[in-house]
Amino acid sequence: MTVTEKKQILEAAGYWFNFERGLYLNRKERKAMSIEFFEDSDEERLREALATPAPSEGDWDFIFNTAPTPSIRRQLVSLLG
Repeated sequence: MTVTEKKQILEAAGYWFNFERGLYLNRKERKAMSIEFFEDSDEERLREALATPAPSEGDWDFIFNTAPTPSIRRQLVSLLG
């Protein structure tokens, strides 16, 4: 699968790339995907990540290869709103 095809999957799911943060974001679903996860994932893994339920109100789901530390997670939640 090409990068363009993977980007089309994300765009169809409501994601856009935030250059400032280096993340693919979906504010409606409150999910953020790292560029590393995106690049390392095949179509199946990418679709599985997109299919996970949205987190509870006020929280974000961070789809990363390695989970962010609690302090980084707090910073990202604060920045993303």
